Amino acid sequence: QVQLVESGGRLVQTGGSLRLSCASSGRSFSSYVMAWFRQAPGKEREFLSGISSNTRYAESVKGRFTISRDNAKNTVYLQMNSLKPEDTAVYYCAADRTIFVRTTQSAYGYWGQGTQVTVSS
Repeated sequence: QVQLVESGGRLVQTGGSLRLSCASSGRSFSSYVMAWFRQAPGKEREFLSGISSNTRYAESVKGRFTISRDNAKNTVYLQMNSLKPEDTAVYYCAADRTIFVRTTQSAYGYWGQGTQVTVSS
């Protein structure tokens, strides 16, 4: 069983930066594909980025967000720069034992509880 706990969300001004963390309690962390999604009020949850042996990004965050992982710490990170008010959302970490990064929610069996990011204008 994998448990994911996100942290790092807070209120930040436009143009600011945040780094989100997602700690996993499961074993064999390195064998899991890890991903970040977000959900804004009234909108569907959207894929942002994922990491396996390579990385994948949504067009909306490419060049601003960077995903990374530390397998020794069982943690995945999302560095977010040049934040905009439209980045305001609850950010979720997801995991699954697949090979490739997938962009659909259904591809991930494990989810964290989410962390709120609010970008003020």
